[in-house]
Amino acid sequence: MRYLEQVCFTQDAWPLLDIVSVLTLPNVVRLKAICEMQLIGFVAADVRRHERISWIATIGVLPAFRRQGIGRALLEACEAQLPTPFIRLCVRPGNQAAIAMYREMGYSSFERWKRYYQDGEDAVVMEKVRQSGL
Repeated sequence: MRYLEQVCFTQDAWPLLDIVSVLTLPNVVRLKAICEMQLIGFVAADVRRHERISWIATIGVLPAFRRQGIGRALLEACEAQLPTPFIRLCVRPGNQAAIAMYREMGYSSFERWKRYYQDGEDAVVMEKVRQSGL
């Protein structure tokens, strides 16, 4: 997963300790996509039941496998395991492909966090509100 994180997020790859945490902490939904015994995608979500929010902490697909529906499938499978009515995630404003996918999946812009990323770029916080009996 560390390799995938570094390839998918060259500027913002998590440090090893953060990766270990997301792989071991309770209340984290972790899913992966594999093709021919190779890890090609992943998603992790932090469930915060007391806040009624789950955060998509990270989602990535190797560049060679993008635009094939893998990210969407990972996100849908992850959402299906989340017990909260609100789901949020952060995305770079310049990542228009991801923003378009999130919008198609029911997310809308919630707020903007100034200078969130390591290079000083803002983050767009997007939220999905689920109406089902969660």
